[in-house]
Amino acid sequence: MHLYIAEKPSLARAIAAALPGPHEKGQGWIRCGKGPDAATVSWCIGHLLEPAEPARYNPAWKKWRIEDLPMFPEPWQLTPKDSVRLQFKVLEALVRKADLITHAGDPDREGQLLVDEVLRYLGTKAPVKRILINDLTPKAVARAIQNPRDNREFRPLSHSALARQRADWLYGINLTRFYTLSYQTRGEQGVFSVGRVQTPVLGLVVDRDNTIEHFQPKPWYRVEATFQASEPEADQRPFIARWLPGDEFQDHLDEENRLLDKSVAEQIVAAISGRPGRIDEARFRDRPEPPPLPLSLSALQIEAGRLYRMGAKDVLDTAQNLYERHQLITYPRSDSRYLPEEHFSQREAVIRAIARVAPDLSGFCEKTGTERRSAAWNDQKVDAHHAIIPTVRPAPNGKLSSAEQKIYDLISRFYLMQFAPDAVHREGRLTVAIQDYRFRATETAVIEPGWKTLEIRKREPGQEPEKAPLPRLEKNEPVLCTDPQTNERKTQPPQHFTDATLLSAMTNIARFVADNELRKTLRETDGLGTEATRAAIIDTLFRRDYLFREKRFIRATDKGKSLIAALPESIRTPDRTAVWEATLEGVRRGEEDPRAFLESLKDEIRGFMAQAPAAGLANTETPGTAIHCPKCRAPMVEREGKFGAFFACTRYPACKGTRPLEDHQPEDGTSQKPVPCPHCFSPLVRRKSNKGWFWGCSNFPGCRQTVDDHNGRPAVDLRNST
Repeated sequence: MHLYIAEKPSLARAIAAALPGPHEKGQGWIRCGKGPDAATVSWCIGHLLEPAEPARYNPAWKKWRIEDLPMFPEPWQLTPKDSVRLQFKVLEALVRKADLITHAGDPDREGQLLVDEVLRYLGTKAPVKRILINDLTPKAVARAIQNPRDNREFRPLSHSALARQRADWLYGINLTRFYTLSYQTRGEQGVFSVGRVQTPVLGLVVDRDNTIEHFQPKPWYRVEATFQASEPEADQRPFIARWLPGDEFQDHLDEENRLLDKSVAEQIVAAISGRPGRIDEARFRDRPEPPPLPLSLSALQIEAGRLYRMGAKDVLDTAQNLYERHQLITYPRSDSRYLPEEHFSQREAVIRAIARVAPDLSGFCEKTGTERRSAAWNDQKVDAHHAIIPTVRPAPNGKLSSAEQKIYDLISRFYLMQFAPDAVHREGRLTVAIQDYRFRATETAVIEPGWKTLEIRKREPGQEPEKAPLPRLEKNEPVLCTDPQTNERKTQPPQHFTDATLLSAMTNIARFVADNELRKTLRETDGLGTEATRAAIIDTLFRRDYLFREKRFIRATDKGKSLIAALPESIRTPDRTAVWEATLEGVRRGEEDPRAFLESLKDEIRGFMAQAPAAGLANTETPGTAIHCPKCRAPMVEREGKFGAFFACTRYPACKGTRPLEDHQPEDGTSQKPVPCPHCFSPLVRRKSNKGWFWGCSNFPGCRQTVDDHNGRPAVDLRNST
């Protein structure tokens, strides 16, 4: 029996549709054809197996105890996932009967692993072929089925995924337990989750938030002057140029080359006012700009986040629906922005499909010249999968949602750009030498929009408009300075992250690394996480209460900030984690040993546990007011019980000491029923400052809400405070 194993049911149905009939459906399988050429198609449902829990290796590891750390399993074990155990049993029976197996997992490292691990677990001896399907349309699936490859070619891809899976287990379980247990001894509640990728991502957000919070604006000065040709012709209008700092002014500049000394600015203005100068450089050119490449998943998420403020996970889910349900786009979890050269022959059918599915683009489709060919078609740059593009399917399977229409439209625009002419920019530069100073003026304008007619324009904050044309002066031509000015400005903090900018930071992580050599290495990798996992990583940080949204911005919670403050720099920064991603990419290429990678990771984990955790998660109670257990004097935390809230020992169940809440009433001079904070609904407490009594949130510093005191009562609308 020839058995095809797909990654998911939708792919299995597409494979079955491309195989000869008749088709017979069963529980977890589809039989295609009759006689000796018959084939059976079955499927996984994502990962059917998962890494075993710690207790599977050692029963003592079930409890979280710091003396059991670190935990290094040997040998590694997998267990069938309970949620998909029935499908695993179906697949197990089919694999036992198969004399030829075709691996049809998704064309990425996770898709490779999830079928490979099932075959290894079941111990099949049947030969295994591999097909790579990027497009679920019938012709594309049939073409992939007709071109199988030996699955052994993809062993390094599987090894890379397996090394990633085991690294996540080692790093996440050991460090999460270590830091959680360490801080529970200090009275902290909850689990402090540490992840190989999620923690550095959280670190990026925390660092950005802290930079903004502690930002101190400073004045800086821009020196500009108006210049006029000494003998101006009719079309030689005056132009404004900015001062270019020379080396002798470095002591007066900041790291962005901004002038911080007002007296220097005034000195320059006085020196050049009304004085003659000359053109030191005159350069004008028309610069062609080729179209941007088609979209990868990260590029799609960044564009959709920028244009439509869609979250990364929303974009991925929408694209997945366009791929699986509607079959309107190719495989969405792609990290490539290039296309196989054979795809060029399908361009006219794809363009006709775009015109049908996206009527707003039909005008562009009619005018598209299909003989043009961008640099996107390049077999040398295509690996397991290619860029995300529309398929030849001319209609969706049902009505598209608004989000689906937007994502399809965006993918289609970037595809159509590949056939559009270059955009042409007119660029000009004039450099003026006057006294001992130099000034520069530039011009930019789009004179032939080309592919830019397909671009969705959205003005970004701080984006400068196109500059007016400059007079066409020649080098050494005399000019006169007529109006020098000093403009005072203030330095501005960076913006908080959005979905788009956080994804861009994860993709281009080298920008956030100080070490020059490491930065060079990271530029060659995909950054933090993978195309398929970045959205899930961000979503996990929200679910674990490390991040929250403030309108379109992503901010770190107090819990997230406390965790990052407590961790060693090598855990909270992207440097080491991004290098691990580079190593995994080397494993995928067959250049790195996955076993050596995991051994080095174990050494790092041992090193982390040899260090005492930092004090970033200190108890938020005011010193001297923390509640201590009456039995063992350990810190206590508030918990909910059958009869309401009470204080419980943090060493429970080893110590079962409790205290009633009444033992810790605030000394505010009142005995009234607590009034909730109007911001976060924690109880307000009465406090006294040098200006008198006021009411503050008991959740301080997590919440800094304050309320005026009115005759011993908080001055809030008590009708809404029950």
